[in-house]
Formats: sequence, C-alpha cells, structure tokens
Amino acid sequence: MCRNIKVLANFEPPATPDEIRASALQFVRKLSGTTKPSKANEAAFNQAVDDVTVIARQLIASLVSAAPPRNREVEARKGRERAIKRGRPVARVPLDGTRPA
Repeated sequence: MCRNIKVLANFEPPATPDEIRASALQFVRKLSGTTKPSKANEAAFNQAVDDVTVIARQLIASLVSAAPPRNREVEARKGRERAIKRGRPVARVPLDGTRPA
C-alpha cells in the first residue's frame, strides 16, 4: 500500500489531474489504513479522495519556486538508480503512475 507518494510540484510539464488524484488516493489510503474501503465507509472514503484532490491541486498551483522545473524522465532515472544502489529490483512503471497489466 502506497509506500511512496510522489512529489508533484515544480515539474515540466506540470502534474496532470490524474496524477494529482492518484496522489490524493494514496494519501487517503495511507490515512485510512485500507486500499479498498468497506461498503459502509465507501462514501466517506471517496469524498475524502475528492476533497484531498481539490486541496492538492490548489496547493500545487499556488507554490512558487526559484529552482528550475524538474524533468520527469530525469527524476525517474535517478529513482531507478537509487533503487539499484539499494539492491532493489527495478520495475518499469510508466510515468503516469499506472501499472502494467
């Protein structure tokens, strides 16, 4: 379950709405301790994801940085290199965060 919530600020191109929602979903999963809520909690879970998505979008849009925007491909390569140094297997996950079937 969501061990790593990705940084979305200061990237070129900017984070997509799908990336922001995926991050919000990871955050709510982490807080709730579940990846799939029960029927009784499903509405509250989904509302929390929607609320966090809106707030995350506002936060990312309002942040200002003097640093140059980061490149997604460069950052992904650095992450793979760090994983290799730690001896972890490196899965090729698309940059949009989806998992291959």
